[in-house]
Amino acid sequence: CISRGVLGSAFPNIYGSGMEIVQQPGLVVLRYEMIHETRLIPLDGRPHLGARIRGYMGDARGRWDGDTLVVETTNLNGKTWGSEAGDVFTHATHVLERFTPVDANTLKYEATITDPLAYTAPFTVGFAVKRLKGEFLEQACREEDRDLPILKRIRDQEREKLGIRPAR
Repeated sequence: CISRGVLGSAFPNIYGSGMEIVQQPGLVVLRYEMIHETRLIPLDGRPHLGARIRGYMGDARGRWDGDTLVVETTNLNGKTWGSEAGDVFTHATHVLERFTPVDANTLKYEATITDPLAYTAPFTVGFAVKRLKGEFLEQACREEDRDLPILKRIRDQEREKLGIRPAR
C-alpha cells in the first residue's frame, strides 16, 4: 500500500488503473487511481528542491515543448519500483517524461530513466494512454483485499470496449 512511485503510478496500461490530468495556470496535477496518489507539477520555472529532500514521487518540474508536456523528476527516495518484476530504482534516479496528445482520446507517454547507480545506461519506456470514461474506482488497500479482482475485472471490461488490451 506504499507508493508505487513515479513510474509505477504512471503505468495505467500495466496496472489497469486510471490517471486524471488537471491543468491550471502554472500547474499540472496528475491524479492516479491506484493508491490515490497525486503529483503537483509546477510549470513556472522554479528550481528543484534541495538534494536532501526526497520522496516517493520525487520533485517534479514541468514545461511545454509545443503541445507536449515535459516533466523532469528528481529527488526520489529510492524506495519504489517500476513494475511488478521488481525493477530497482535508487535515490539517484532522474526521470524525464513526455505526454504528447495523439488525438482527442489518446496520449503518447514516454519516460526516459537515468539511474547511474542501478543501470549502465539510460533507457526509455513508452505506451499509449487512452481516455477512460467514468469516475475513479475506489481501491482500498488492505491485506487480503477481495475487492481488487472485481474492480480490475470492471476496469478491464471498460478498457476492452475502448479496444485496449486488458492489464495483466
